[in-house]
Amino acid sequence: MGIKQRSKSLESRNNALADTKYQLSVLNNYSNGNAGIPAFASMLESSSRLPLQPTSLDILQINVGRLCNQSCGHCHVDAGPDRKEIMSKEIMDLCLEVLEKYQIPTLDITGGAPEMVPHFRYLVESAHRIGSKIMDRCNLTIIEANPKYGDLPEFFAQHGVHVISSLPYFSKSRTDSQRGDGVFEDSVKALKKLNAVGYGKEGSGLLLDLVYNPTGSFLPASQASLEREFKSQLKRKFNIEFNSLYCITNIPISRFLEYLIESNNYADYMQSLHQAFNPATVDGLMCRNTLSVDYKGFLYDCDFNQMLDLRVASSHQHIRDFDMDQLNQRNIVINQHCYGCTAGAGSSCGGEIA
Repeated sequence: MGIKQRSKSLESRNNALADTKYQLSVLNNYSNGNAGIPAFASMLESSSRLPLQPTSLDILQINVGRLCNQSCGHCHVDAGPDRKEIMSKEIMDLCLEVLEKYQIPTLDITGGAPEMVPHFRYLVESAHRIGSKIMDRCNLTIIEANPKYGDLPEFFAQHGVHVISSLPYFSKSRTDSQRGDGVFEDSVKALKKLNAVGYGKEGSGLLLDLVYNPTGSFLPASQASLEREFKSQLKRKFNIEFNSLYCITNIPISRFLEYLIESNNYADYMQSLHQAFNPATVDGLMCRNTLSVDYKGFLYDCDFNQMLDLRVASSHQHIRDFDMDQLNQRNIVINQHCYGCTAGAGSSCGGEIA
């Protein structure tokens, strides 16, 4: 059963799941479909991985807001055209100061559709000047959404941006079922434009990676085999090239949690995540080398924790009070949704872990 496109966010529909405390109550309600699923902390403890702590800070991931030109059925951000939360230039400047002061290697920009935020290009240009590696999580259709975004491929190339783009599948039916009518066609057009300026081409140095999310309540297949299939099909059908495919497990929060509950798949999905728990994934979890910043400047261990309003376990929880020493000594905040990142081969913003 595929995920149906939503026309509006949970927030604008006044859905109970728009309340992060309610989401957490669902995830931790052991009498409501979670019977037999132990607390995630106990799984880490049994594998001698508790407390979970950071290694080194390699990536500052900035979620610049909830505004998006799409409203996807699986979206863990609950983003959409009806969300107006965006990061100010003031908060961006604080993030840039931290990047430069602590020489954090990578800036990972996400959203929503990050490119819709008014100071997006300023953020990219500034990070490029200080020598950061820049990653942008682009939904592809934004390139086709409005003429003012049409030059994004050239802008990305000029600043050496690593483009990471969601494409649920190499077919129209499966892509549009998850992301909305017309998304696949616009995505193909955008990929061709990125290829035209060198993205995904051997020797260009311009990285174009795709992201695969399952279209239903199941875990992704092997990343390596899916990558081979995506590359073969996109090249054969559309002459499109890209570098790597990332397989990311759908985390049971926000609109994907709504889908699981409405389709009566919640209990089975949580059981499947628990049964697939793999301790070999723990060392590579993205929360260990990444910090997530929300549009207001608050700090989180990952983007999923951000969407559940689970801030870092530190007295310094805002980018303006950034303290590397304290943050390096923190315990990472965990909850039941963390099963999603540790199931099977694991899942991170860079795909499989183990």
